[in-house]
Amino acid sequence: MRVIGPVLKGLLYGAVGYVLGGPVLAAAVRAAGGSFPFDLELAAGSVLGTVGWLAGVGMWDVWARGWFGLPLRSWPEEDGVARYFRFTTDHKVIGIQYLVTFLGLLFLGGALAMLMRWELMRPGMQLLTLNGFNQVMSLHGIIMIAVAVAILLGGLGNYCVPLMIGAHDMAFPRVNALSYWLTPPVAVMLLASLLVGGWDSGWTAYPPLSAVNAPGQVLMIVAVVIFGLSSILGGINFLVTIARMRAPGMTWGRLPIFVWSVFAASILSLTFTQAFAASQLMVMLDRIAGTSFFRPETGGHPLMYQHVFWFYSHPAVYIFVLPGFGLLLEVLAHFSRKPLFAYRWAVGGFLGIVALSGLVWAHHMFVTTGDAAFLGAFLVTTEAISIPTGLVFLSALGTVWMGRLRLETPMLFALGAVFNFLIGGITGIFLADVPTDINLSDTYFVVAHFHYTIIGGEIFALLAAVYYWFPKMTGRMFREWLGKAHFWTMFVGFNLTFLPMFWLGLHGMNRRVAVYSPELQDVNLFVSAAGFLTGASFLFFVANMAWSLLRGPRAAANPWGARTLEWQVPSPPPVENFRAPPVVVGGPYDYGVRGAPAHALLGVAGAAPAEGEG
Repeated sequence: MRVIGPVLKGLLYGAVGYVLGGPVLAAAVRAAGGSFPFDLELAAGSVLGTVGWLAGVGMWDVWARGWFGLPLRSWPEEDGVARYFRFTTDHKVIGIQYLVTFLGLLFLGGALAMLMRWELMRPGMQLLTLNGFNQVMSLHGIIMIAVAVAILLGGLGNYCVPLMIGAHDMAFPRVNALSYWLTPPVAVMLLASLLVGGWDSGWTAYPPLSAVNAPGQVLMIVAVVIFGLSSILGGINFLVTIARMRAPGMTWGRLPIFVWSVFAASILSLTFTQAFAASQLMVMLDRIAGTSFFRPETGGHPLMYQHVFWFYSHPAVYIFVLPGFGLLLEVLAHFSRKPLFAYRWAVGGFLGIVALSGLVWAHHMFVTTGDAAFLGAFLVTTEAISIPTGLVFLSALGTVWMGRLRLETPMLFALGAVFNFLIGGITGIFLADVPTDINLSDTYFVVAHFHYTIIGGEIFALLAAVYYWFPKMTGRMFREWLGKAHFWTMFVGFNLTFLPMFWLGLHGMNRRVAVYSPELQDVNLFVSAAGFLTGASFLFFVANMAWSLLRGPRAAANPWGARTLEWQVPSPPPVENFRAPPVVVGGPYDYGVRGAPAHALLGVAGAAPAEGEG
């Protein structure tokens, strides 16, 4: 009870905040003769409930009291699991909080996918109603989008970036803690939406459906806005940390490639997330305030929603994928035992993607117009963004070429990510071209392409990084045979699941619907069976992590023989990361380079502060 006390206190304060901000306030307004719609009751209660949750879980004690001139209260120093249930400012603890939370949501989203695939084994309805299927599909989509946004930046970015640049923590530690503790209420709201009718508009929440459907849509909207705030705060924190807190000698040209990818993704997160929140707030106002942003019967324009929504949601794909690119390049370089090929070109690819990502949103809208100028402009920009993406891909291939490959579990997942993203990238070309996109829009071809990009690219890269940094995080080694069993089962299952979906899309199977033509049943049955194999592969992962955490052999400080800074401190790292600021004197990937100095010198007394270095 003492361990999870702050969480229980947060739940209590959150419940009180919800009741005061929702039912009590609504009852008071109605008693006074006013109008207080149920949608507004849900929204107000959720916002105040989130404030109560933050106060109870520790933000009031360790931060907010100071705003009112009150003395702050600090938690006792503890090394056990209690620190993971508190409002702590240690970036390593926050990284693991993110990682465990969103791995749990990944498993939940995967379970919902298994439920959908069970339903799709036959053309008729088995377990769910048509509306129930739409609700499950919608919840699966938004959960997985949240996982894709937060698990790399929030989890591995928080844990590894300060270590990799030689910093003692993030630039704004308390803002960092806030960005994490905003996320549990998001998960609660999404799941609680099922108690008030859910929502059936998909994760894209297109109006006019989202403006008139069940009240669960309101909880989805509030959750998205709060999650967007968390994402923006995280982006600011990463940008300032990387720009201002690098160790002496850590010039921009010596940054590990994963840090560059986090930097690029954080620019996108800071720049574009507001558009998603704005689109949802306008839907909310249409629901509860009688506005006409998107209501066609009162002069609104539903198509405007798509422009605002996709102005964020296509750059969001790169918020997902850019850190994944950085991770797979990181792992490939260390396990190929050779310098990262075309390092500067890969960085240029990241920055090129950032520059072009805001110019391609409307390729999601090719079916909405026949305007040749509109279609042609976005065809060109969408094809153009494949050029910087190709630079990153060529860096990966060049790094592996003629390398001394160590085919251990992290390397296998990184190579799998390269293979999968190749298929995702090639099939994306068809969706970038107007004639083929119009025919393939809203079919399973799009489903397959998207999953090859995000699951095949980002999640495989995530697993490569989890296995790679697991010894650093836990001080334990995992079982290699279980890791390889996980990889091969997941790799085979994933490709057997999503390759046939391209065929299904070409033969007219629409996405986001539970019924289909009977002649497609055999292929859907095969896809479902392969999907269950993919889901079962994570049993190897859970068993490996659990056994290794409890009984795995002790890990050395640098079991992989890597050069980057995080591997030059004990496993797991001390609270302060480094006893003294390290001094960086060489490149992070100079494997096999004759006469190359070490990447960094540790424990240098009197080293200057890192601000502004490089």
